[in-house]
Amino acid sequence: MTETYRNRKGFIVPLSFLIAFVLTLLPMPTWAVWLRPAWVLMVLVYWTIAMPERVNVGIAFITGIFLDVLEDTLLGEHALALIIVVYLVSRTYTQLRMFPLIQQGITLFFLVLLYQLILFCIQGFLGALPTSWLYWSCSLTSMLLWPWMCSMLRIRTYVD
Repeated sequence: MTETYRNRKGFIVPLSFLIAFVLTLLPMPTWAVWLRPAWVLMVLVYWTIAMPERVNVGIAFITGIFLDVLEDTLLGEHALALIIVVYLVSRTYTQLRMFPLIQQGITLFFLVLLYQLILFCIQGFLGALPTSWLYWSCSLTSMLLWPWMCSMLRIRTYVD
């Protein structure tokens, strides 16, 4: 493996997180806000499956704290949800790696639902529950975009 390849591969992970944070912060029309995919979670799950030795629960905690600060939510809210999801993924990454993209997408659907449920419970304790059932539609859009995102990250990671 050449030195250039190693440097590029090491640069892809932080760059993908940066792009995920930017996509999370981009403004959307009011009618489409509920359809925003869980970009940061999707990238975190992808790298936990692809490189579990580099992206793990510790990275999930740091990413969650950063996301809490960016979205101006209760400190630790996203961190807790991301830690739980990444822990589950890290326990089963060998099986998830073998799944076809469609089955991975279905698994991601349930992981994003779990992530949203944890956030929903925390927001419920704070008295700030979402008012629309569209809150749960993020899981569907994340699932639909999963094959596309995996293909993009896989191409960028393994191209010489």
